[in-house]
Amino acid sequence: MLVSVALFLLAATGVSGFTVTTNNADVRVKENLGIDLTCSHSADFGSNARVEWKFKNLKDSQAYVIFDGKSTTPYSDRVTMYNGGNLRFSKVTRKDTGVYDCEVSGNNNFGEARVKLTVLVPPSPPLCRVPTSVTTGKTALLSCHDGDGSPPPKYQWYKDGTLLPSDPSKIAGFKNATYKLNMDNGNLEFTKLTKMDSGEYYCEAMNDAGPPQRCKAAKMEVRDQNTGGIVAGVIVALLLLALLAFGVWYAHKKGYLPKKTESKPRPNMVYQPPSLYGGEDEDGDFKQKSSFVV
Repeated sequence: MLVSVALFLLAATGVSGFTVTTNNADVRVKENLGIDLTCSHSADFGSNARVEWKFKNLKDSQAYVIFDGKSTTPYSDRVTMYNGGNLRFSKVTRKDTGVYDCEVSGNNNFGEARVKLTVLVPPSPPLCRVPTSVTTGKTALLSCHDGDGSPPPKYQWYKDGTLLPSDPSKIAGFKNATYKLNMDNGNLEFTKLTKMDSGEYYCEAMNDAGPPQRCKAAKMEVRDQNTGGIVAGVIVALLLLALLAFGVWYAHKKGYLPKKTESKPRPNMVYQPPSLYGGEDEDGDFKQKSSFVV
């Protein structure tokens, strides 16, 4: 009866055994410093509970940090486990950013706790690509990227020293703008260029680990399509073709080009072997040429 009451209370309150917890599920630390990731479990797992730590980086690649009670080879010189489950880094790098799962098993049960670790690295001056000359009505892509910052930086673009809003439709002075800005990957895309889009552009990378960094400004010039040059080119090409045709006609008229010689068809010859009997007459009847006396 008491066991039934206890089970009912556990189900009603949501309290159960075999728990795995952490004191801090979101850890942030500067690069090259040490840090602890905590993990504790209830006594229900038994005195010989097995504790393992797994790591998944930002590219979803997984690896063991602690396996069979020992740190694995990539971490053996800077990671230890203490007090039954806590993980200690003597020094962290930007590659350690990701999620860590503390997995506990024992007495035929399993539990886990997850810790997110962010190694703080200020951004570096980003790499920017700005086209120098483009045509009105066309599209253009300006890119910006920094591979050092952690957490991954956000990006913003400037034109002639003025910050471009991420959503130009909400700003009165930018309602006619034709660009799209992706602050996560740093792309600034113009869908239909106008001459008003000409100017000097630069990008800025920023995160909360340090001051923002910007690339060197580059000028983009938007030009009208040179229709006059295209028409002139077509006219010149047609004049050259007409001059070539006149030259061929004139040379043919003056006899400078070789004339074609007519060749008579040769009759077909059919070989007819001589008759063994002395030949045939015009009608094809056989005629005896000599007589034999026996």
